[in-house]
Amino acid sequence: MARHVIGDIHGCAKALRSMIQELAPTADDELIFLGDYIDRGPDSRDVVEQLITLQSTCKVVPLRGNHEWMLQSVVSRGMDDAMWLRSGGKATVTSYGGSIGRIPKDHLAFFESLLPCYETENEIFVHAMYDPSCEVVSQSDELTYWTHLPPSLPAPHQSGKRVYVGHTPQPTGEVLRHTHLVCMDTYCFGGGYLSAMELESETVLQVDRHGHIRRVPVERIAMLMKGCVQWFQGRKP
Repeated sequence: MARHVIGDIHGCAKALRSMIQELAPTADDELIFLGDYIDRGPDSRDVVEQLITLQSTCKVVPLRGNHEWMLQSVVSRGMDDAMWLRSGGKATVTSYGGSIGRIPKDHLAFFESLLPCYETENEIFVHAMYDPSCEVVSQSDELTYWTHLPPSLPAPHQSGKRVYVGHTPQPTGEVLRHTHLVCMDTYCFGGGYLSAMELESETVLQVDRHGHIRRVPVERIAMLMKGCVQWFQGRKP
């Protein structure tokens, strides 16, 4: 059984499609999504459709991000849509034909099914941030959905579990990886990548917003070749 955690998608449907094809999940596999499936990118509707379809292929654990929180607040709780539209919601409305009234019922049900967090024996998954001193399920919505990682990272969680978050874009396009904390938002919609990490091996798969799998950069290949040459030269008598 393979287990992967996947960062913020933000409407990048081509990236998600290529990633799913590359991972080729089976019924025993688990894919944990950290939220922010919609807004900003070009095709939020297609992203949601893919995630719904994926649920019949493998175990999907979809968390709620702040962008799904805003959509649900507008659709179900009567919140004014100004903040959401300013935050990328216009792209989502466009993908649904120009009106939130055109969002299909199964998509609305998907949004309602999203989890605030997910916890296993060794891991905690939450969209945005965590309080090291309390259970994640009991913390405020502000932390769960909205708070970005500070420059001085939070302390390890009191449970000793490693915490996986999204929400804070990593402008380098690289996964932020520490012993106690991993941030999977690698800025796909902004020119970075959609990232998936296999939880046991920590192998990372990355895809850009056009659906292209990230390959080893030429510079890294050159460095590896240079290292091999130096190694062989060092072995000469």
